[in-house]
Amino acid sequence: MERVYNFSAGPSMLPLEVLQRAQSELVSYGTSGMSVMEMSHRSKDYEAIIQTAEADLRTLMAIPDSYTVLFLQGGASLQFDMIPMNLMTGSKKADFVVTGQWAKRAVEEALKFGTANVVASSADKVFNYIPDLDSKTFSKDADYFHITLNNTIYGTRFTKLPEVGNIPLVADMSSSILAEQVDITKFGLLYAGAQKNLGPAGVTVVIIRNDLIGHEPENTPSMLSYAIHAKDKSMFNTPPTYAIYVMGLVFKWMLERGGVAVMQKINEKKAAILYNYLDNSKLFRGTVAKKDRSLMNIPFVLPTEELNEKFIKLAKQAGFVNLKGHRTVGGMRASIYNAMPVEGVHALVDFMDKFEGREFEK
Repeated sequence: MERVYNFSAGPSMLPLEVLQRAQSELVSYGTSGMSVMEMSHRSKDYEAIIQTAEADLRTLMAIPDSYTVLFLQGGASLQFDMIPMNLMTGSKKADFVVTGQWAKRAVEEALKFGTANVVASSADKVFNYIPDLDSKTFSKDADYFHITLNNTIYGTRFTKLPEVGNIPLVADMSSSILAEQVDITKFGLLYAGAQKNLGPAGVTVVIIRNDLIGHEPENTPSMLSYAIHAKDKSMFNTPPTYAIYVMGLVFKWMLERGGVAVMQKINEKKAAILYNYLDNSKLFRGTVAKKDRSLMNIPFVLPTEELNEKFIKLAKQAGFVNLKGHRTVGGMRASIYNAMPVEGVHALVDFMDKFEGREFEK
């Protein structure tokens, strides 16, 4: 069967070259005589896999030695609890900018451990913009300041980081990690679920500044302690071995193409193709404030729900799948992560143009 263009928000499409490499090594990895899925995580073969994956990620993101890289489980959702458990240990306060459903969830979980101060929110317009920030509303003694860098559901992103001084900036980067360059040293902690830009579901990347490790209460469960995971180099328990292996293949794929700077240029090109069409279409309309548009997740709508449903149905038949938007936004959403080729976006726009031309004939 011919592969489709998969615009899913996650789990999302993977590079074909990565899938083919994984396929070729599925039954027997290297000279091990076994699949990575069968391999002991304590074996030298697997130690090389996870150590190489970390080294390649450090290269891609220019992660300095003053930061620890952890490969954990539980998705970004578990980080909503691990972060306050490990970091909300001083004033027991943290500041949040609420720009979508996942940011709301982070606040809800943090409230179980201390005070969660919402300094700004874009809920008044269904999260279709990034709110302006007033530093006067920031907590002077916050243990951390939390943002969601890219909002998967609503298609917005921070183009400028908050000025938080010495307060550790914590960011959910699940749907934009490796899509554009960031200065790691601006953050105290970054975290990302893998199933969008990094690899298959099952592994979560946490990049944490070393001085933030080891301040959790004594009764913190071992599995939820950054200090314990850091001490055991992500091997406190059996890690999601195969997911980490495939993620490592994605890192190699990116390095072979020139790294994050090159991917960012490609992503900007892809986004421009679709946004330019939306801005000039008489039928389709983007839903996000132009200044805050995501490079990764692009929601758009048609004038009626009937047309939305018709478009999604016909698009699927034409090989463009998982375009249905989140229920809180409606319409469509095209997630164009690193693995989506430029020709996939061109093909989608061509199909949208044909749909627009035919619509008035119905």
